[in-house]
Amino acid sequence: MELRDANGLTEREFLEQYRAGDYERPSVAADMVIFTATDTAADYEPGATAKELHLLLIRRGGHPCLGKWALPGGFVQPDETTDQAAARELEEETGVTGVYLEQLRTFSDPGRDPRTWVISSSYMALVNSRRIQLEAGDDAEAAAWFKVRYQLRQEHKELLEQGCIRTCTYELRLEAGGQELAAVIEQTVTVTPSARSVQYAVLSNDGLAFDHAKIIAYAIERLRQETERTGIALLLMPEQFTLAELQQVYEVILGQELPKAVFLDKVAALITATNLYTEHTEHTPSRRLYQRNWGEA
Repeated sequence: MELRDANGLTEREFLEQYRAGDYERPSVAADMVIFTATDTAADYEPGATAKELHLLLIRRGGHPCLGKWALPGGFVQPDETTDQAAARELEEETGVTGVYLEQLRTFSDPGRDPRTWVISSSYMALVNSRRIQLEAGDDAEAAAWFKVRYQLRQEHKELLEQGCIRTCTYELRLEAGGQELAAVIEQTVTVTPSARSVQYAVLSNDGLAFDHAKIIAYAIERLRQETERTGIALLLMPEQFTLAELQQVYEVILGQELPKAVFLDKVAALITATNLYTEHTEHTPSRRLYQRNWGEA
């Protein structure tokens, strides 16, 4: 016996008369925050290199936000999930597959895209820079890796009768090829006995498209949190690396220097020593190479 609803309709009858057009539907996009760690010449020692955190941006070649820099991404197709769309966009932009890919958050502020109602499902990807082949998409003029700087500028706490509101102001700076993009982002954390909420607002923006400064800030916060409690930073490393290289990656992610003892305590169970060493040169001594301890993955 078929079940009938309050109007006496079976499910088949209900679907036959259902009109999806009665409800306005949004477009859905998958936007990617793609991080990598690259080597640059260090100014403190001849022949030495230092790690820097970079993220991938594309310069828009069409309206809206013509000429501004945006996160790589695109609209989700009817025959794919947001996860599949994100993986497709990642491969199209960088040429890599099978890398760390994590959904961050859904961004759905009204008016975030001047074209129409667009909801963005954002993702964070971590890739080894040695595997990357950049390919600007159809709607992009160029693609480039931008060095990331994200610093706390101001913090304010307001105590409630039960709970508190913490407001932090961060400065985001992105640099590539002599070009600098900047934004100021406000993070508001409200804590009560029964709930905790985190909201982001862009106070100023110079050069970034849409609300992508907010998405980038959220991704950096997530990466920092997971670096503190997991071995996620190892996904940015080559198969073999020195302790100094790994410590540099931790420090550029966290935005602060780490005492060696603190760093070693964080990574001791995550890595294992090999019997290999770096090549000794005139300027750099030989150093032992390490690899990920997959037993603790």
